[in-house]
Amino acid sequence: MAQPQQPDEAQAGAQAGAPAGAQAGRPPLGVGMVGYAFMGAAHSQGWRTADRVFELPLRPVLAAVCGRDAQAVGAAADRLGWAAAETDWRALIARDDVDLVDVCTPGDSHAEIAIAALAAGKHVLCEKPLANTVEEAEAMTEAAAAAAARGQVAMVGFNYRRVPATALARKMVAEGRIGALRHVRVTYLQDWLVDREFPLTWRLRKETAGSGALGDLGAHIVDLAQYLAGEPVVGVSALTETFVRERPLLSGASSGLSAAGGGELGAVTVDDAALFTGRFASGALASFEATRFATGRKNSLRIELNGEKGSLAFDLERLNELSYHDGTEPTAHAGFRRILVTEPDHPYLEAWWPPGHGLGYEHTFVHQARDLVHAIADGGQPLPSFADGLQVQRVLAAVEESAEKNSVFTPIAS
Repeated sequence: MAQPQQPDEAQAGAQAGAPAGAQAGRPPLGVGMVGYAFMGAAHSQGWRTADRVFELPLRPVLAAVCGRDAQAVGAAADRLGWAAAETDWRALIARDDVDLVDVCTPGDSHAEIAIAALAAGKHVLCEKPLANTVEEAEAMTEAAAAAAARGQVAMVGFNYRRVPATALARKMVAEGRIGALRHVRVTYLQDWLVDREFPLTWRLRKETAGSGALGDLGAHIVDLAQYLAGEPVVGVSALTETFVRERPLLSGASSGLSAAGGGELGAVTVDDAALFTGRFASGALASFEATRFATGRKNSLRIELNGEKGSLAFDLERLNELSYHDGTEPTAHAGFRRILVTEPDHPYLEAWWPPGHGLGYEHTFVHQARDLVHAIADGGQPLPSFADGLQVQRVLAAVEESAEKNSVFTPIAS
């Protein structure tokens, strides 16, 4: 991933409150977004803000947002800052003022929308996981490769790569600060399904979500582990479980992770939790846990990497910090130390606030938009690519296969 550029007068102006987007003469980049719920709101925040913080070579324009309900999508357009609303994603792709299609829908429509957008000559940003199946992800990756030959770019939205602390951790691993990797352990814990009366939303149906905690949370931690390690997972041994197998059918619209149910029950067809071990290409070992049943945990993502010369640890609930142990120091005063990742020479932070003033979850989407705009302008391939998303999808598929076969070690298909 390309690191942010050094600050200049335009960035200083943005810090003082003058939008970088006020500069004249830069070509517009028309953005069209499909979906406007939780992820749609987060992506909108990123697109609205990126050009007011960073000096961008193109000027993002929020051209149109798409959803099936005309009244709801119109209200979302007003609330989120989009100039127009569409009720058919095909019409959004066909718009002349849309250069990039941002896909924020459930996974069952990712492949169809993204492939159609690429075929129409648009750039594409697709939320994670890339697809619901390996076959869909392969088709998307092939379409992205063909589009790249025409000068288009395609990126998958694993936003946790763009926390400044995780970007710094990747840089330190690449520099050899922890030496050869030995262990990675990572957990992603939530509790919003603990109540068995929570209704049967699309996230609990395999035909729309693909999988449960595995795809929703596990995709994030597989990508983050591979990104920080700088190498792929090559095999897994897994357990999955569905703790509540029936839930009330949805009685109205759902919003984010909130919904209401009625009296009739329907079958939950995805996992509630996934636990698996893995092996990296180098031989390093990994453990992963993803669950939506960790009572008391709201959005707890933690990762630790142990190497022959040191260790790094990150906790999303303290996302402006990185823990680092330098194993080459004398034992008399060695130990984990906290790095406060708020300095202007840390990734992305040259354009934000003075040292010590932290960022939050929403800023990862600003950084995502920033990196994608630069890639489009530079003609480079943004990361993570659709090929990276396909690799994650293959790991998820191997987890499901291993769990179905009593945890047998399952190599990752290539």
